[in-house]
Amino acid sequence: MTTFWDIASYLAFLVTACGAVALALWLATSQRAQGPAVNAAAAALFVSALWAFSIIGLGAENVATGIFSIASNLAWLWMLYRLFGHDDRDKSMRPIRPVVFALGFVELLQFAFIAVLLRYGGSAEAELLVLRFAITFRLLFCIGALVLVHNLYAGAAAQARQGLRWPATALAVLWLYDLNLYTVAYLGDAMPELLIHLRSVALAVAVVLLAMGLVRNESELRFSPSRSFTFQSFSLLLIGAYLVVMVVVAQGLAYLGSDYGRMLQTGFVLLASVVALTVLPSKKLRGWLRVTLSKNLFQHRYDYRAEWLRFTDTIGRAGPQAPPLPERAVQAVADITDSPAGLLLTPREEGGLALEARWQWPGIDVPAEAIDALGARFLAENQFIVDLDDLRAGDAEQVPAVATPEWLVEDERSWALVPLLHYERLVGVVVLARPTVARRLDWEDFDLLRVVGRQLASYLAERNSQDALGEAQRFDEFNRRIAFVMHDIKNLASQLSLLAGNAEKHADKPEFRADMILTLRNSTDKLQALLARLGRYGGHGGKEREAVRLDMLLDGIVAQYRGKHEVVVPQRQQCEVKADAEGLEQALVHLVQNAIEASEENAPVFLDVRRDEGNAIIEVVDSGEGMSPEFIRTRLFKPFHSSKPGGFGIGAFEARELVRGMGGQLEVESREGLGTRFIIRLPLNTTAELIETMNQQEQANEVA
Repeated sequence: MTTFWDIASYLAFLVTACGAVALALWLATSQRAQGPAVNAAAAALFVSALWAFSIIGLGAENVATGIFSIASNLAWLWMLYRLFGHDDRDKSMRPIRPVVFALGFVELLQFAFIAVLLRYGGSAEAELLVLRFAITFRLLFCIGALVLVHNLYAGAAAQARQGLRWPATALAVLWLYDLNLYTVAYLGDAMPELLIHLRSVALAVAVVLLAMGLVRNESELRFSPSRSFTFQSFSLLLIGAYLVVMVVVAQGLAYLGSDYGRMLQTGFVLLASVVALTVLPSKKLRGWLRVTLSKNLFQHRYDYRAEWLRFTDTIGRAGPQAPPLPERAVQAVADITDSPAGLLLTPREEGGLALEARWQWPGIDVPAEAIDALGARFLAENQFIVDLDDLRAGDAEQVPAVATPEWLVEDERSWALVPLLHYERLVGVVVLARPTVARRLDWEDFDLLRVVGRQLASYLAERNSQDALGEAQRFDEFNRRIAFVMHDIKNLASQLSLLAGNAEKHADKPEFRADMILTLRNSTDKLQALLARLGRYGGHGGKEREAVRLDMLLDGIVAQYRGKHEVVVPQRQQCEVKADAEGLEQALVHLVQNAIEASEENAPVFLDVRRDEGNAIIEVVDSGEGMSPEFIRTRLFKPFHSSKPGGFGIGAFEARELVRGMGGQLEVESREGLGTRFIIRLPLNTTAELIETMNQQEQANEVA
C-alpha cells in the first residue's frame, strides 16, 4: 500500500511539474500573454517545477529540495509584487515594497536554518529547535503573503478584478495550503508527510488557475484601494506581525533554560499584552497610521468623495438635537484635518472679529475683539490660510501680527486659521486646534480648505441674509403698529386741543379756568412731543442738532429719579456737544432705567461726564448682575429680543442708533456678578463744528 501511495504521489508531482514547465514556456514565448507579471509568473512556475522534480528524484528531506522550495516561494512573491506594479504603480506604492522585502527577508532566513541543520544535524534537540523556528517563520511568511493577496484583489477596481481573480486565487491556494501545513507541523513538532505529498495537488490547482488567468489581457488592471480598506488591511497586517513576533520571542525564551524559561515566557506574554492594550487603542497611533498611509500610499492625501459626503452630512444635519449652524461649520472644517476642536470668529458691527461659536474648545479665553479690523482686512484681501506653527517658527513673515493676535499664538493648541470668503467678503474665520498627530499643512490642505471655506461662507452668508430679512420684516410690522398708535394719539391730541378751547370760553371761575387751561396745554405739549418721537421710528429723521450742556442734562435726569432711586453724579465736567437734546435724553433715560432695574434697591447708579481728547464721555455705571460676552454680542443690541415680559426689545438698539445719529458711539463693558458700564462718546461742540467744516469742504471739492 505504501509503495502504491508513493508511486501515485510521484506521478502527481511529475504531471504537475510538466504542466508547470509547459505553461512557463508558453508564457515566456507567446505574444498573447501580456502584462507586467507574465515573466515573473513564468519564472515562478519554472522554479516550482524544479522543486517538484527534486522531490521526485531526491526526496522531500533533501537540502536541494529545501533550497528549491525557498526559491519557489520567493518567485511567487516576486510575481505578486509585479501584479501590484501595473503601469509602474509599484514605484508610487511605497508601503507595498517594504512589506514585500520584509517577507522576502523572512523567507531568506530559511537558508540560515538549513546551514544550522548541516552544522548541528546530529543533535535531536538542536534539530527540533531549528525546525520550530523554521516553521514559525514560514507561518509569518504565509500570513503576510495572504494579506498582500487580499489587498491585491479587494483593493482593485471592479473592472480590473476580472483579470486579477485567477492569479490571486492561485497564489491564495498555494499559501493557504502552506499555512495549514505549517500550522499542523507547529502543533506536532514535525513535518506531516501526508500533507507534504499532497502539496502537488495545491500546485496543480495553481497551475490550472494561472493558465486560465494569465493568458488574458491584463491591461485593465487598476489598483485603487479605498482609504478605509487600506487602513484596515494595514492594521490587520500589523496585528498579524505582532502575534507572530510574540510567538517567536516566547518560543525563544522557552529555550533559555528549563528552570526560568516558562516564567520568562509567561512574563513576556503578559508584558506584550499590556503594551498592546495600551498602545493599539490610542487615537494618536490610529492618527499616525492614517497620516502615514495617506501620505505614502495614495497620490492624494484626501478621499475627496468621502470628505465631501461627510461635509454635506455635517452641514445639512437638522432637528432639535442638531447643534447650531456655526458649530456645525467649525466641525465640518475640523473633521477634514482631524482637528479635535475649533472656534468660529465672525465680523462685528464695530469692525474686527468676535467669537460666535465654539466646538469642543471651552478652555480657550477669547477676548471681546478676537482679531481687530486690520487683521480681518488682511485675511479678506490675501485669502491666507495661516499655519500658526510656521508663524511660531518664524517661517511666515508675510503674515502680519494684527492677523494673529497674542492670545492665539500663545495658546499651543491653536494650529491654523481658515478664512471664510463669500464674494471676496470675509464672513468668518475658523480657528482649528492642533490634531493628535501634528503635521505641516501643504498645498493639498490649502486647496481643500480654501474650497470648503468658500462653501461654508455661502451657508453663513445665506443665514445672515435670512436674519436680516426677518429683522426687516419685524421692523415693517413694528412701523405698521406705530402708525396705528400715532393715529390714535393724534386724535387724542385734537380732542384735548378742542377741550382746551371750549374750556377757555365757558369756564365760570377765573382761577379754575386758568388752572385747567395750563393743565390741558401741558398735556397737549407732551402728546405732541411723543408724536414727534414716534414719528422717527418710521424713518422721518430726528430734530436738528443744537448745542447741549451735558452737565445740565444729567442734572435733569437725576431730578427725574429723585425719590424713586438714587442716581449719583460723582464727576461732572462742563461739556457742550452738538446733539439732539431730546433724543440724547431719551437714550440716557433708557440706560439709567436699565441700570436701576439691574441693581439692588439700595445700590446707587452712577452718572459721569468728562472730557477726553476732543470728545465728551458719558458713563452709566451700575453694580448689578452684569452680562455675559455672548449676551452682549448676540442679544443686547438685537431688536425684538427682550428679556422683559411684554417688552419690545428695542430700547438698547434705539439708544445706540440715536447716539450714532449724533455722530457718537455707544460701548458697553460688563462682567457677570460685578456690574455694567455703558459709555457714550460724543464729539465736543468745537470738534463737531470742525468736522462739519471739513466735510463741507470735501463736498465742495467733489462738486468742483
